[in-house]
Amino acid sequence: MVLTLDVVTLGAPEVPAAGTFYATALSPAVTGDGDAVSLDLHGTARLDVAATGSLAADAGADPVTSGFRGYLLTYTVNQPTEVRTLMDAAVRGGAEVVKPARKALFGSFSGVFRAPDGALWKLAAATGKDTGPAAEAPLPAETTVILGVATPKASRAFYEALGMTADRDYGNKYIDFHPAKAAARLCLMERGVLARDAGTGKDGDGFPAMVLTHTAESRADVDALLAAAAAAGGRVTVAAAEISGGRYRGSFTDPDGFWWEVVH
Repeated sequence: MVLTLDVVTLGAPEVPAAGTFYATALSPAVTGDGDAVSLDLHGTARLDVAATGSLAADAGADPVTSGFRGYLLTYTVNQPTEVRTLMDAAVRGGAEVVKPARKALFGSFSGVFRAPDGALWKLAAATGKDTGPAAEAPLPAETTVILGVATPKASRAFYEALGMTADRDYGNKYIDFHPAKAAARLCLMERGVLARDAGTGKDGDGFPAMVLTHTAESRADVDALLAAAAAAGGRVTVAAAEISGGRYRGSFTDPDGFWWEVVH
């Protein structure tokens, strides 16, 4: 029993429009239309987009949200010009610049935009100077989901109880976990610190319009992960049950209120 972050699903008021935006900004492979869109972020993550109301209902949540949603999606490319290229594409697609692209701490280069669906994205390069010709269509080296939590060490203990393995641990500053193959990396930061990094205030509550999905190998694994989440301090919001298509699914929240779906 090991929890993996296999799919990140974002809620949007208009799914086709959100799919068009991400296709314009990040150039992923896109499948689906209408009620659900799936995007392959160049082998670094699978991103799904669904109607916010439906996503909340499936998770057992009230769809209302306000302020900072408590997470930041980070899309890491090779050099600064590629960050600028992606930021320009996002703005053309309707994004709002929250932090202009510029040199950041420790020689890195980054900027933050808010997508039309409300999700905050950070575009980043590890270096502040170009080291060669920039790609016209930049590809990511990694995609991460950073959760803003009360205490990263306590949150780490919760996720380790569900089988995750920490990779880099800087105490209550930053902790991340080994990602599954072709999946986003899960990271933890203190909520206020993350909000400052994203260029926004830390206040906000309600459904974050994001659900993280683990694909289980069996129904028994679904049951085991839900039980482990509850025992470690999470809350089961939807008991495991068979749904359409013969799938078996349940949902839980972690101690900081982030929503997970476990499905076989």
